[in-house]
Amino acid sequence: MSTPGRDPRSGGAGTGIRLHAPAPGWSVDADVVVVGSGVAGLTAALRCAAAGRRTVVVTKARLDDGSTRWAQGGIAAALGEGDTPEQHLDDTLVAGAGLCDEAAVRLLVTEGPDAVRRLIATGAVFDTSTETGEIELTREGGHHRRRIAHAGGDATGAEISRALVEAVQAAGIRTVENALVLDLLQDVQGRTAGVTLHVMGEGQHDGVGAVHAPAVILATGGMGQVFSATTNPSVSTGDGVALALRAGAEVSDLEFVQFHPTVLFLGPDAEGQQPLVSEAVRGEGAYLVDADGVRFMLGRHELAELAPRDIVAKGIMRRMQEQGARHMYLDARHFGAEMWEQRFPTILASCRAHGIDPVTEPIPVAPAAHYASGGVRTDLHGRTTVPGLYACGEVACTGVHGANRLASNSLLEGLVFAERIADDITAQARTGNGPGIPVPSTGPLQPAEARYEIQRIMTDGAGVLRSAESLRTAAEALEGLYATALNNLEAHGKTAEPGVDTWEATNLLCVARVLVAAAQRRVETRGCHWREDHPDRDDAAWRRHLVVRLSATEKRALVVVPTDSADFPSVHVPPSTQSLEQ
Repeated sequence: MSTPGRDPRSGGAGTGIRLHAPAPGWSVDADVVVVGSGVAGLTAALRCAAAGRRTVVVTKARLDDGSTRWAQGGIAAALGEGDTPEQHLDDTLVAGAGLCDEAAVRLLVTEGPDAVRRLIATGAVFDTSTETGEIELTREGGHHRRRIAHAGGDATGAEISRALVEAVQAAGIRTVENALVLDLLQDVQGRTAGVTLHVMGEGQHDGVGAVHAPAVILATGGMGQVFSATTNPSVSTGDGVALALRAGAEVSDLEFVQFHPTVLFLGPDAEGQQPLVSEAVRGEGAYLVDADGVRFMLGRHELAELAPRDIVAKGIMRRMQEQGARHMYLDARHFGAEMWEQRFPTILASCRAHGIDPVTEPIPVAPAAHYASGGVRTDLHGRTTVPGLYACGEVACTGVHGANRLASNSLLEGLVFAERIADDITAQARTGNGPGIPVPSTGPLQPAEARYEIQRIMTDGAGVLRSAESLRTAAEALEGLYATALNNLEAHGKTAEPGVDTWEATNLLCVARVLVAAAQRRVETRGCHWREDHPDRDDAAWRRHLVVRLSATEKRALVVVPTDSADFPSVHVPPSTQSLEQ
């Protein structure tokens, strides 16, 4: 078996597939382009700019409109008395169900506390005790210690976003808002040379353009919009993963999509972004109950409602199946009005806006797509298998999360790995690449309405509960969408009209095909991947990773390669890019 990352066809030169788009009508030169404006992207941008690198931030909406802003619970780090990085590491490894890269986790938990302190120095204000002045810490699922720092009660992401956006603006970093990234530019050696992007009718630029830079940092967030119901904002359409695949990069662990257990249930036909009810509510003592008031998580796990998220989501789904119910309830009436108003004002307002008053009644909840534990495969410095292309945050697969992300580790991962990426870039000599080489647009675009068909297919066939039959049906339906568009292109020279809606639908189909292919291949239940037809974890056969790429020789084909062991596969980066020890 070939070792993932070593196949010469898998990196560098790319796949030859690009999105159909007009030629760039404008361009910007930079040393570094950061795609995304969440905690990972803005942290990397600030650090690169502080080191004197010309840095441009490209973001799909406004600077403060990514997934980070929606994070409620907080950021996990061993900051409390008696807590240690080693304890944080243990909890993370348990949640990851045997597939975490221990080196990556150890890096996260040891560098994490100081990274949080640097975030505070940047201007982020966390909730503190009125008695001691120390940062208040709470618990969430899978944590045996109170180690979750929060801000504004339940508005941690909004506060972190505010602080970083203000710092970026104060630093005068160039930003391009309302811009959808399209494809990676590469030189004749296959090295990164920038990105193409489309600015959506606002700002200094308009239409398709390019940012030329020898280093590109993908911090584009997740792909929750591949499902009908998700906690992700509408911009989370898998753009970074799809771009990386087309450029020849490898992705890993995409089958492990975390479904948050407690999302406000708005009805069986609810679509799009759904209101999250933070795990911190359970951390403060709320109970999961059925319609009869029975706490069904008792006895299922030692931590009951605070078990890792995959276990709680499965517990809710099982109870729903047993009772033929569409949702369960989260009961926090015992908090009282004052605690709700002070500790969870955002959630309280969201529930009341939908006709639910958690002070006086239980909250109807059900799992919904929340976080992609996998993504673009990187090493410990955020380097992908494409020279000059980096990834951090939810778009990346660093090995930290394994088969299931531990609650509130995501913001910390964004911080820590963004800093490491910036340090790797600034440790290298400032060099310019050759110009990006135009590549024919050979991939068909999906019509805009395909987005909703993809979401339906994925929700029915690859949601919380999966089976060989459901995944086969999903795979056939997705391939049907692709084959129809491909036939229209090759036989008739027609494709959907280039535009934001069709580019997003095309990206969603790309990541959906990869997710389903990996889920079909993994014949077991592990972490976030729940196969009804194979309900047990199979360490002997499946304590290993799946690495996926688009074939450079058989265009449009997915290549899925399992690793030889549970070890996170090394990322092969050409020697010219290895400035630091891996």
